[in-house]
Amino acid sequence: MTERFYYKSPIGNLKLILSDKGLQSMQLVEHTEQISSNHSLSSVIIQQLDAYFNKTLKSFDLPLDWENATDFEKSVWDILLKIPYGKTISYSAIAEQLGNPKSVRAVGTANGRNPIPIIVPCHRVIGKNGQLTGFALGLDIKAYLLNLENPQRFAQQGKLF
Repeated sequence: MTERFYYKSPIGNLKLILSDKGLQSMQLVEHTEQISSNHSLSSVIIQQLDAYFNKTLKSFDLPLDWENATDFEKSVWDILLKIPYGKTISYSAIAEQLGNPKSVRAVGTANGRNPIPIIVPCHRVIGKNGQLTGFALGLDIKAYLLNLENPQRFAQQGKLF
């Protein structure tokens, strides 16, 4: 059984879908509905998101439900979870970690299919040249999140190296 609730964040309204196993997805939406959640995780998610946006949480600790993902997607998302707060990695570096340097496009596709952005920090993946590339929530939000995590490192032009 799934349940949804909404969270008002500095980047906009987020719709979160929870299952019995954990958080399934998070999407940016224009409109919210007044839905209160009785799911045991909803208050924990709200506390952790509040702390993240207030710069007091560096790593989320939530059960995630990736039941509908492929093994390859899960392997990419596992690497995303290991990217330290305020740091970035390139798509090609992830492909190399997976043992297949030629899988850069597949890594990009898996990254784009991440159903739980921010918590599974796909925004920390950038182009090999340091440029911001692709993000389901938009490049402006990707830049915002990277600047939130490490304003000293994030240059105005969007390059990180």
